[in-house]
Amino acid sequence: MFVRGQTAMAKPDSRSARRAWVERVRPITRGKTVLPVIGRRTDRGGTRWLLVRLPGRPNNSVGWIRKARTTLSRTAWHVVVDLSDRRVSVYRAGRLMRTFSGVIGTASTPTPKGKYFVEETVLLTASHVGGPYALALSARSYVLQEVAGGPGQIAVHGVWNVGGRMGTAASHGCVRLDTASIRWIGERIGPGVPVTIRG
Repeated sequence: MFVRGQTAMAKPDSRSARRAWVERVRPITRGKTVLPVIGRRTDRGGTRWLLVRLPGRPNNSVGWIRKARTTLSRTAWHVVVDLSDRRVSVYRAGRLMRTFSGVIGTASTPTPKGKYFVEETVLLTASHVGGPYALALSARSYVLQEVAGGPGQIAVHGVWNVGGRMGTAASHGCVRLDTASIRWIGERIGPGVPVTIRG
């Protein structure tokens, strides 16, 4: 669901507590904000509300936004990161499409578990760390408040200029995939796609 800038509320009620301001575009690519919808409600005045997952801290946050300021869309994709076996599985319409071995966070900088989504899919140049693609997630590090000048954002990304042996726990919390794997994902997975991190 595409969102035009608005405040996410704690309840489907304009008088409830404010949870967060949802920007119309994302900070890296300037692409449209796309949020997963996990609930719906209509208040007594007839205003329709959507319960959505929110990016940023605290992890796994949700809030209610007005449906009138959105454009609904659908995705058949779902990404699952299993920390116990250090693998990333990609599903389409419930069917497993591919599974990839990856690098996860160390014990001191763990990859955060929870239900997240892709905020932005970023195509990187050869000079960037983590190319050729990075899927910037709504998750944030439990430990690091800032990484490379950013908000401690967790991503699924490549190994350019950072390296890593697949199947190990060696990152600052992000999930690293080899070049062929992240290229396959980056060419298919866009903003709003749900990402479950478990294990």
